[in-house]
Amino acid sequence: MKRVFIAWLLALVVPLISRAEGEAVKAAPQAEKPAVKSVMVIPVREAIDKPVLYVLRRGLKEAIDRKADVVVLDMQTPGGRLDVTFDIMEALGKFPGQTITFVDKEAISAGAFISATTGEIWFAPDGVIGAAAPVSSGGKDVDVTMKQKIVSYLKARVRALSEGKGHRGAVISAMIDADTELKIDDQVIKGKGELLSLTASEASKLYGQPPQPLLAAGIAKDVDALLAQKYGAGNVSVQRLEVTWSEELAQYLTAWSPILMGLGLLAVFIEFKTPGLGFFGIAGGVLLGIVFFGHYVAGLSGHEPAVVFVLGAVLVAAEILFFPGIILPALVGVLMMLGALVWSMADLWPNEPLTVAWSADAFAQPLQNLGLGLLVAVALGAAFARFLPKGWVWDKMVVGSTIGGVAQMAGVRPESADEVAALTGQRGVAVTVLRPSGQVEIAGRRYEAIVEMGAVDAGDAVVVRGRTAFALVVERISA
Repeated sequence: MKRVFIAWLLALVVPLISRAEGEAVKAAPQAEKPAVKSVMVIPVREAIDKPVLYVLRRGLKEAIDRKADVVVLDMQTPGGRLDVTFDIMEALGKFPGQTITFVDKEAISAGAFISATTGEIWFAPDGVIGAAAPVSSGGKDVDVTMKQKIVSYLKARVRALSEGKGHRGAVISAMIDADTELKIDDQVIKGKGELLSLTASEASKLYGQPPQPLLAAGIAKDVDALLAQKYGAGNVSVQRLEVTWSEELAQYLTAWSPILMGLGLLAVFIEFKTPGLGFFGIAGGVLLGIVFFGHYVAGLSGHEPAVVFVLGAVLVAAEILFFPGIILPALVGVLMMLGALVWSMADLWPNEPLTVAWSADAFAQPLQNLGLGLLVAVALGAAFARFLPKGWVWDKMVVGSTIGGVAQMAGVRPESADEVAALTGQRGVAVTVLRPSGQVEIAGRRYEAIVEMGAVDAGDAVVVRGRTAFALVVERISA
């Protein structure tokens, strides 16, 4: 009887226990899968110069726009310009996420400074870093006094950047200054009289209490292996920035942007004053397009400034072709065009506070470039007025253009001047509204004209009272 009772009890209890265990398993929180990290890999190759800065700046801004979590610098450089290095270090500070340098073969001189700016430094098995003493652009040692000043400044910057990063400040300082001894606890790693350079294995050795790697956060065969070791296989979404020939070209385009801008503005002005030619409009558009292209590739500008410029040009064209004399559309259009040019040259960063982004410092150089561009345009325009009257271009700009053309009086040939002078006292009709400028028709030909007082409606009779450098002065004839 006992056996029967125990068997009956087990048959009742065991299923209940199994069910409870199953429900407990279901209720237990599942292990969360690690969030996928968004990674932007930016190549830093060749000597550190403007093209490298442009690549890195463009990549960082794209990473910010894409809300990337990590930026990895895939570095292989023998060093380069110190001024560009500082610009790169400043740009890296704008990225809000984690930054990592992967020393793929070498990060010498300027490469070591840039690496020190990032959060972690990883190495390829054969990677080398170091020898960061400042030298002249030709590779020679700089003057002793100047070198002392540069070294002192560099060491201070490195210390500021390396706070809380283990031995990094002392290590990079030993790479900069041959007179700096690198000593951790009682162990001398580098004596005075030589610059420090480290292999991957040397940078990974542990020193101090508690033991910490000298410089390296890890060793990996490539960037993919680095990311797998750090975040786990399959837990990253990687995008690699593609480098094209345009970064090299942008170095020269941005350097010559004031001249290109001046030529473009002058060509656009000539086109507006000589409708129907087409050549100057195309040339001006191409030149200004090159300016926008250069600053876009340099990582300074997006597409927006070019769109604003085109809208401004449309307003100016609308004023000339459809609403002459209103002035406001053309004025707004010109301001938009000039503003777009300044905007394209300003180094603005995504998600940066407006008080920082739109500061005087951000627009000082762009405004200077715009001023130089306008100066070039005015100077070349004055030269054209002086030397081109005998050429075919000026013939298109004089009063003798066909119906639908726009009169231009400055610098005309003597026979053209006589023709314009003969118009004084002649009567015509306003083709467009004059407020105060517009177009009139006299003897079957159209001329640009202005009225000194009041306004003239289209269709009103006018009489020519004189001329200015670029237009006839007319007066409405009372009925």
